[in-house]
Amino acid sequence: MRMGFWFRWLLNALGLLLVSWMFPGIQVDGVGWIFIAALILGILNALIRPLLIVLTLPVTVLTMGLFILVINALMLWLTGFLLAGFHVHGFWTALGGAVVLGAISLGANALVGDKGRIEVIEMQRGPDGDWQQRNRD
Repeated sequence: MRMGFWFRWLLNALGLLLVSWMFPGIQVDGVGWIFIAALILGILNALIRPLLIVLTLPVTVLTMGLFILVINALMLWLTGFLLAGFHVHGFWTALGGAVVLGAISLGANALVGDKGRIEVIEMQRGPDGDWQQRNRD
C-alpha cells in the first residue's frame, strides 16, 4: 500500500479526535476506537456515499450542493451507529463534525497526489514577480 493511504488515514483519525474534542455529542471510548472509526468512515465514504449522492442528486442540485453536508453527517452518524466505542448523539452534532472532518479531509487530499504519494510542491517567484511552480530539472 502507498504511504498516501496511511497518511490520509492518520490525518482523518486525528480529525476524528479533534471533532470528538470540539463537539460534546461525539464521544470516543479510547484511542484505538479513533483509528477503527476512521477506517469504517473511509469504507462507508467509498461504498455508500457515492450511491447516496446519486440517489439524492435532485435535492443536491436544488440546494446547490449543500445537501452533500447532510450526506456527510449521515456517514458520520452511521459510523457511530455501527461501532460500540464511537458515539454520535444528534443530527446537528453530526453535521458540525462532518463540516470539520470535511475540511481536514480536503487538506489531507491536497497533500496526497493522484498516485497516492505525498507531494511537495515547490514555488518560486518568476521574473515578473508572480508565483510559479518550481521545475525539478
